[in-house]
Amino acid sequence: MAEPDVSAVTDALGPPYTAQTLELRPDDEGEVVATLVRRSAGSSTRKAVLHVHGFADYFFQTGFADYWVDRGYDFFALDLRKYGRSLRPHQTPNYVADLSSYYEELDLAYRLIAEEHDHVVFSAHSTGGLTVPLWLHDRGLPAAGVFLNAPWIDMQGDAFTRLLALPVIQRLGAIDPKRQIPREVSGVYARSLHRDHIGEWEFNLEWKPLASYPVYAGWIRAIRTGQARVAKGLDIDSPLLMITSDRSSLPTSVDDPDLIRTDVVLDVERLRRRAPELSHHVTIVQVHGAIHDVVLSAEPARTQVYDELGRWLSAYVE
Repeated sequence: MAEPDVSAVTDALGPPYTAQTLELRPDDEGEVVATLVRRSAGSSTRKAVLHVHGFADYFFQTGFADYWVDRGYDFFALDLRKYGRSLRPHQTPNYVADLSSYYEELDLAYRLIAEEHDHVVFSAHSTGGLTVPLWLHDRGLPAAGVFLNAPWIDMQGDAFTRLLALPVIQRLGAIDPKRQIPREVSGVYARSLHRDHIGEWEFNLEWKPLASYPVYAGWIRAIRTGQARVAKGLDIDSPLLMITSDRSSLPTSVDDPDLIRTDVVLDVERLRRRAPELSHHVTIVQVHGAIHDVVLSAEPARTQVYDELGRWLSAYVE
């Protein structure tokens, strides 16, 4: 295992955030790194949370960090390889052919955090919400709790896509993993978030582009393989909370009111049916008016998300 880079610099978000580069093993594209972002609680604490983002994403949700710091946790966020702060010019953005590739940086981040903390909560969104439970299961790691924000644990789409098209793409992913899969991306979801459009939030459009990133057959195969493992059931003993919107929709225009009050990325009904396979102790909450990244929802849904998270932490984790 590679040794972590112990140096930390001021993060792109500015103080009080710092960023630490984790040097990883090179792959077929060359140099590989991940980035561990930290915000201290401001006083000595043995409690920490580690957050992992989703696809075409990176950590910028400072309000989420505020919540944990106010609760007495040191906050950490991991920009995985080829995402956000960790993306290098020679790399295919966001691409891996096996979700276990991320275990290297997750192991390094956890090792650093565990040196100073013995009460660690794991948080993950969307694709990260698929990867982190698989990693916890495979590593058998102790977790004070696991919070999943709309995890991508089952495939969205109609029956034709799920039952016919996806198996073909999976087979293609085994023989031609870098084959780009055509898809239509309206960009309305990212526009609903960014403050230069109709949203509340500021984020780097080079790291989280409005039109997302291309997807490849090998990456889709990795996702489907991970989802199939979840369907068979994971052996996680920690209390787990999953929060999603109360419904999904497919708006194509920024004028559609459902854009800012539903999950427009994943099928929340399929997520709720799959969630009991994640852990022996699962709490499922659906929040009316929430969006795909529930902590970026408009009010009053956002406050309800944090209320539900706090209720769960008090009941099962702290």
